[in-house]
Amino acid sequence: MPKDILKASSLTVSFSDHTVLNQVDFAVKQGEVFALLGGNGAGKSTALKTFLGTVSPTSGDAFVLDMSVKKDINTIRKNIAYLPESVTLYGHLSGVENIQYFLSLGGISRTENEIEQALNRVALQSDARHRSLSNYSKGMRQKTAIALALLREAPVLFLDEPTSGLDPSAIDEFNQLIARLSSQGTTVFMVTHDVYGACQIAHRIGLLHNGNIVGMFERGNQDAIDTEAVHSAFSKRDL
Repeated sequence: MPKDILKASSLTVSFSDHTVLNQVDFAVKQGEVFALLGGNGAGKSTALKTFLGTVSPTSGDAFVLDMSVKKDINTIRKNIAYLPESVTLYGHLSGVENIQYFLSLGGISRTENEIEQALNRVALQSDARHRSLSNYSKGMRQKTAIALALLREAPVLFLDEPTSGLDPSAIDEFNQLIARLSSQGTTVFMVTHDVYGACQIAHRIGLLHNGNIVGMFERGNQDAIDTEAVHSAFSKRDL
């Protein structure tokens, strides 16, 4: 049975007298795509930031690869990749040059062939790889960033509103890419307010409302999670 790669254990985060996450519990297994779904103010971004180590738990803990974010965040950061809603790459550099530069910052060396293989895996068109990123669409920038994550060999990928601003074709390509990474053992944790997108891509969805997990939905043997069921639960919470 796949082991737990991510875990929230009675995770609570408070700012002053306001509780943003209230004793949240969930676990994500190896190769699973887990979506934390919620509206504005639900606490999903805080949950993501806690795993990334930019927000500290008030009580409880969060674990990545059996390491505590309270005690082992520096080691955790060496084993994860993070794709923000707006990918920060250098527009005057090409896709390949961006990858080479950011790998060098982490002290990682990869051959040109390895970089090409990673770009093949994310299906970035070959004629774009040596063009400056100023000519890239958002989807192409995302592919470049994910190729960088693959080359870092990070076993865990965190995504923040990954399909925001993408056209339908780019969303389909992105979903196929995440499915391939999942099948190869990469664990994916995403936060989003997009019900339909979460249902299409995730194996499980945790519905977050006012800092509490109020529903958990699984794909099971189906091709996707039941959108109507999730949308109904989402709407009833006035998210």
